[in-house]
Amino acid sequence: MKRIFLLIAVVIGLFAAKVNAQQQPVRFGIRAGANLAEWQGETVNSVQNLMDFTNGSVSRQMREGFHIGGYLAIPVAPGFEIEPGIQYSQKGMRLVGKIPMEQAEFLNATVTLTNKADYIDVPVLAKVYIGEGFHIYGGPQVSYLVSNKIQAEAGALGFKALNREWDMKSGFRELDVAVSGGLGYRFVNGFNISAGYDYGLSSVDANNSFETYNRVVKASVGFTF
Repeated sequence: MKRIFLLIAVVIGLFAAKVNAQQQPVRFGIRAGANLAEWQGETVNSVQNLMDFTNGSVSRQMREGFHIGGYLAIPVAPGFEIEPGIQYSQKGMRLVGKIPMEQAEFLNATVTLTNKADYIDVPVLAKVYIGEGFHIYGGPQVSYLVSNKIQAEAGALGFKALNREWDMKSGFRELDVAVSGGLGYRFVNGFNISAGYDYGLSSVDANNSFETYNRVVKASVGFTF
């Protein structure tokens, strides 16, 4: 992990040196937004089999969350920037089960299991401007798992009978590698909006017992100073 962060720091330093030589300003920015996260892979396939077996009584949902952090906008050439950043990001998934009995439908009894995985993301993105303000971006992202919990909720008729949470960081891979990409628009005053997708390349399972990967849809607003 230290080697990866060192490599990122070296890349940033080289670009910063080139920018200084060209006397172009490096700009700092902040960004925040919403996440819709899920897993894809063997675990999800098993869940799909369970959904089929229970005739839809178990459903898979995306976990809602958010991300917030900062970045550097490093100009390299006209219409081209390198954007290293760091941000806190919520990921995971959710399973919802209902009692598969018509006689109990009025109870609206449900059991919800939510994987609440919180990461520190370190993306290094290449950003290409197409026209005034509009841009596309993409690049590698390294994420460190700072917290991983399972939340169990159960209830009926709008009342919660169970709401417990416990730590599940053990057994999950601490370092996650992904590819991040998307598109956005930056206004003249520095305000910007973007929509992107994180495609995990490393299985979340530290023991490689199953191949399951993070997938995150992101919508963001930011400001470049």
